[in-house]
Amino acid sequence: MSRRSGRITLQARDSNTPEPTVRVPLKRRKSEPSKKKLQPAAKKQSYEIQCWSEDGASPCILIETPHKELEPADSSSFKKYSFKNLFIKASPIPRLSWASSDDVWIKMLNKELKYVHDKSYLQQHPKLQPKMRAILLDWLLEVSEVYSLHRQTAYLAQDYFDRFMLTQENVNKDYLQLIGITALFIASKIEEIYPPKIFEFAYVTDGACDMWDIQRTELHILKALDWNLCPETPISWLKLYSQVEAQKDDENFLEPQFSQETYIQITQLLDLCMMDISSLDYSYSVLAAAAFCHFSTFDVVHKVSGLTWESVSPCVRWMSPFMDTLRSEAKPQIKNFPKVKADDRHNIQTHVAYLDLLSKAQERQIDSPDCQLSPVAAGMILTPPSSTEKPVNL
Repeated sequence: MSRRSGRITLQARDSNTPEPTVRVPLKRRKSEPSKKKLQPAAKKQSYEIQCWSEDGASPCILIETPHKELEPADSSSFKKYSFKNLFIKASPIPRLSWASSDDVWIKMLNKELKYVHDKSYLQQHPKLQPKMRAILLDWLLEVSEVYSLHRQTAYLAQDYFDRFMLTQENVNKDYLQLIGITALFIASKIEEIYPPKIFEFAYVTDGACDMWDIQRTELHILKALDWNLCPETPISWLKLYSQVEAQKDDENFLEPQFSQETYIQITQLLDLCMMDISSLDYSYSVLAAAAFCHFSTFDVVHKVSGLTWESVSPCVRWMSPFMDTLRSEAKPQIKNFPKVKADDRHNIQTHVAYLDLLSKAQERQIDSPDCQLSPVAAGMILTPPSSTEKPVNL
């Protein structure tokens, strides 16, 4: 569940300006008095599974069919389908007063299929190495903490970067920083109520990128992504799982009820895992479920996600060296941020020495034969921002 910010522009109208003439269909309004009555908040929807491959296999997508009447046999619950490690069944989301929990659940599952990510994009960029991506993401997490950006913003930037690189070829390493900071700029405008200004994003690159570079690259990324900018990130899945597990009767589902301390520990595990390019082998919902599984039992994970052990276990095993690495470190503490309320602190992205932790985790992967190994490659140098510096107001 991601937070979205809306902006409304109010334009003052001159009192001497004549009002525009509006034709009102009076007869039609008289014939529809029932519109004044209150309508139920949740409306039943029916869905079809539409496949576009020749053999009828994945990829598939669920299509809403609101104008079709539900058959009695199908109205009680969803039929069980399986494709791409995604099992569609009754929604784990509790009953909502403002929407249909089934509709919310299906829309989230649809996004898993619509927004495609794949680590094989490195084959399209011979000059790039997995370590370069890790250094870039580590830097973006540091920038996010400097400007008190939300975790969802940082994860949106990561998703934009990976999906954009999937559409390109032969990108030089010198452009990675520009692409990364532009992805974070776009994500902040999507997610933040008060996003940093463009000159602030140019500032943290220490002269490597100017405002014109960011604006030009922003348009390039938006066109390449076809303006598809609202995926369900691992953070949004994790927040859903945590909230469903902690949900109590008669509590507002939109108000966080889970433990902030446990939540930031799981997010630190996700942060570390996402820096490894092999994390792109798994869907975001499975990544969040696997991280949640390391802090709970699988019975709880199955309850809040609907995923089977067969679909989650490979990711759980792959994630084990990362979890073992974090166990040897001090537990993360909730940080205080200026102008951030106490009940929202856990949502602000934080940064630790992730590159060092990543190296330790990858060494554990090499020593563990059951883990999927990540490619080892040489790094590159980016211009890191100073965590204590922020630009002055111009």
